Amino acid sequence: MSILEEISTLLQQGRAPKVKALVETALQQGYSAQDILENGLISGMNVIGEKFKNNQVYVPEVLIAARAMNAGITLLKPHLVSDGVKAKGIAVIGTVKGDLHDIGKNLVKMMLEGKGITVIDLGVDVSAETFYNAAMEHHAQLVCCSALLTTTMLEMKRVVDLFSVNYAREKVKIMVGGAPVTQSFCDSIGADCYTPDAASAADAALSFCTSAS
Repeated sequence: MSILEEISTLLQQGRAPKVKALVETALQQGYSAQDILENGLISGMNVIGEKFKNNQVYVPEVLIAARAMNAGITLLKPHLVSDGVKAKGIAVIGTVKGDLHDIGKNLVKMMLEGKGITVIDLGVDVSAETFYNAAMEHHAQLVCCSALLTTTMLEMKRVVDLFSVNYAREKVKIMVGGAPVTQSFCDSIGADCYTPDAASAADAALSFCTSAS
């Protein structure tokens, strides 16, 4: 087993200290930061994403795998910057105004980061204006809106409408999700994408970023 495969396997097991140590060793052995990121960390997180989608692992396993990935990425960041490696895309994410639930949002954030996408996390109770301003400030290709309460879902329509009146819909794709959200609701408000789970959201986000680049 190569050191990158070992990093991937340990990440899937959520063994953060070992992942961190092996990332350090791989750097010392001359592996590029991008190679370690894509063929070690992201490769491992992709496996977790697929297993999560197929109900083979659950939220706790995803969380510990994400913690292991973050331990490795923290070490790699300065090397990625100095090597001039760009993120695959930028996404702004948040739970919409009036809603304070964040477990689903946090899962999607981890899965997006696991695909190599930079995530600007706005937290919870986020207004349409805050989504719009953050997307413009960070030149994001994606805005991801989460809601758990049916009473807050209409804020997602406000997000879509605000981007539309400011002629930003061509530049920014809007993804929506959360327990009460459906494909028909997504279509009715004019959003670009609905997915039923975090792993599918990450796959869709990556395809949006790839087509935009």
